[in-house]
Amino acid sequence: MSSLRAKLTWVNVALLALGVVVATGVSVMGMRHYLLANVDAELTRSRDSLLNTGLTMKDVERLSELGIALDKLSPGGKEHASALPGGNTVFVAVNERGEPVAIGALAPTPRQRALAAAVDDPGAVAGSPGPQDIPLDGDAHRVVGAELADGTTVLMAADTEDVESGINKALRLDAAFGVVLLALLAVLTMISAHHRLRPLEDMVETASAIADGDLTRRVPSSRAPATETEQLRLALNSMLHQVESAFETRERSSAQLRRFVADASHELRTPLSAIRGYLQLYDKGMLRDPAERTRAWSRVIAETDRMGHLVDELLTLARLDQQPELRFRDVDLGRLVREAADDLRVQEPERPLTVFAEGPVLICADESGIRQVLGNLLGNVRVHTPADAPVTLGVERQDGVVRLRVADRGPGLAEEDAARVFDRFFRAGGGAGSGLGMAIVQGVVAAHGGEVGVETAPGAGLAVTVTLPARAAREAG
Repeated sequence: MSSLRAKLTWVNVALLALGVVVATGVSVMGMRHYLLANVDAELTRSRDSLLNTGLTMKDVERLSELGIALDKLSPGGKEHASALPGGNTVFVAVNERGEPVAIGALAPTPRQRALAAAVDDPGAVAGSPGPQDIPLDGDAHRVVGAELADGTTVLMAADTEDVESGINKALRLDAAFGVVLLALLAVLTMISAHHRLRPLEDMVETASAIADGDLTRRVPSSRAPATETEQLRLALNSMLHQVESAFETRERSSAQLRRFVADASHELRTPLSAIRGYLQLYDKGMLRDPAERTRAWSRVIAETDRMGHLVDELLTLARLDQQPELRFRDVDLGRLVREAADDLRVQEPERPLTVFAEGPVLICADESGIRQVLGNLLGNVRVHTPADAPVTLGVERQDGVVRLRVADRGPGLAEEDAARVFDRFFRAGGGAGSGLGMAIVQGVVAAHGGEVGVETAPGAGLAVTVTLPARAAREAG
């Protein structure tokens, strides 16, 4: 299994198994040391008690056929029965050559002979401060020795089979408990991992859905998310939102580009068709009358100028789309407004015109761009409003920004037309003009970091407000 859930489960189980093994080993070693220490303590006390009596072998033989002596001195006697029960200890006396000797009428038993044979050097055992390990009849024993006053050596051995048996039982119990604990941990880890990794599975499903084209899909929130998982979910959803927005922007830009190319081709095709038609008439000699040739030539010139003006506006929009580096300097916006008003009075002397631009209003801007904004706004007024429709021009500084306002009392725009007033090649009602003037105004103002607002209604005229930010405006010195 190569899933993350399985790997986490196996890692947890392996770590717990290692911990169980280490803990079991330490506990078994500690228990074995404790139990053997108790056996050694009993053997040592029995040896010390025998040495403290100062008995000799003859004294032992005189004790009623060893009965009284065994009751008093043997580790299996009544005095030590609780610590060294009968059947688990062996008591034998050996001579200088390590051979077992009889105690009175009692001859050495086979078990006593085996103990004597198992000890290579009884004197060394008697001189040792602590018990030693020996094998006796295939079982492990602990043995101590005591040298009596007459030189006889007494060996006492205790069987440690009960200790080993207890240790083995404890080891089996620990192993069984460890297996159960490992199985329980594996099940709990699998359940917990499934619950904890569910947000990651949701992310995989979401990514797959987005790869299939569903850009609106988002990672759902889990009921009890971990901090890191929730942070990842929020970051992924934010990224997906940005991807969706970027994709929609690209699609919208592509659609606008296709529409822009189609509109530009349509606008250029009209003057080109007119020019081609007049040139064909001239080439075929159908313009014999000088007046007709003059009119045809005038139309060719007019259509050429129209096409040149359209190309200039397209180039302007292209430069604005590329975010050109403007030439910022101190510009008196009040002066530009007054000059634009004078131009409008010369072009349409009969139009009522009101100007609110007294005194200097200095801004840091590109003068040619601002002039183009004023020219396009007033050009729209001339083209789309009657010659007697009143016009108001004004400029003011307020709240750290400069506002330029051009308002007319013309026919105004419907709501759906006002929403598209900044679209390229849009002409309300199919009117005159190229439909690029307001798009250029918006592009120039945006390049200055400003905004353009429109207020209009059918029959209520049109008011355009250009707002330049505080960073582009400066107080007059």
